[in-house]
Amino acid sequence: MKKLTGAFVNNNPATVQGVYGDRNIARLQDLCSMREGVFAAADAEKGLLEDVEVIFSTWGMPCFTEEQMAKMPNLKAVFYAAGATDSFCQPLFKHNVKLFSAWRANAVPVAEFALAQIILGLKNYFNISAGLKTREQFLNGQSQVTCGMYGARVALLGAGEISTHLQKLLKNFNVEVIVVPSHPERRTISLEEAFVTSQVISNHFPDRDDNVGVFNEKLFASMKPGAVFINTGRGRQVNEADLISVLEKRPDLTALLDVTFPEPPEDGSKLYNIPNVRLSPHIAGSLKDELYRMSDYMVEEFIRFANGEEAVHEVKPSMLLTSK
Repeated sequence: MKKLTGAFVNNNPATVQGVYGDRNIARLQDLCSMREGVFAAADAEKGLLEDVEVIFSTWGMPCFTEEQMAKMPNLKAVFYAAGATDSFCQPLFKHNVKLFSAWRANAVPVAEFALAQIILGLKNYFNISAGLKTREQFLNGQSQVTCGMYGARVALLGAGEISTHLQKLLKNFNVEVIVVPSHPERRTISLEEAFVTSQVISNHFPDRDDNVGVFNEKLFASMKPGAVFINTGRGRQVNEADLISVLEKRPDLTALLDVTFPEPPEDGSKLYNIPNVRLSPHIAGSLKDELYRMSDYMVEEFIRFANGEEAVHEVKPSMLLTSK
């Protein structure tokens, strides 16, 4: 069977190497007739991608113009070794080019990261460990555990792929999990109830404009004693001035922020100094060796595509990855 002609297309060639690695680059060279190098969108206008049938990419995938799409008449599919495709998918859909994404792969490390924080948060680990400066504080440490891992309520905000995977992970523990979809009309539990009744609240809302600033002072002030708010979603969903105000008044609460707005916080931001805030530099998602999982997904999806088998990770016009 004739091999399909493939090419890497990306605005940052180094990102392709980092995500695909030598192993998956070699696999694709064996599976396809791969063009050498990494191409930019402008190369399509020059006719350099005229014979390309499949494109492989990751973060940095360009959004093709109509003129560029017209210069790629043989393009059948794009395999995107990363998550959301909203920024570049429409020209592909318009020209009936199939699109595949590794959004499920990228959800795995975020869910695992959140799971670790939930487990420690239910023991009030973050506040307790930060306060252990003397022997007396050590001896009194156990009294500061406000909940535990047995029967506690954990709220997952959002019902997308990260939340779905996290729900599966949490089935290994004796906790009550409630899920609050980002669309109000889909909710059986309100945001207000989730914040009032949950010991840990983990945000996985999609990055939509209608979610900006939705987590505000009223919600944070209503949290249970010793409760924990985790944000691995997007920083702009949190009204940070409100969060800071509540945390300063409620030292029993903890905020674990892997994302902020802006990111990173400006120099002088109180987020750097409030003792009940823990910042991490957007490390929940795929990093280092975890990146290879995304390209693994796309190489396997390409094999199914080339063999005419049913797709597992296809993105269709009727679905948006930011809809849950």
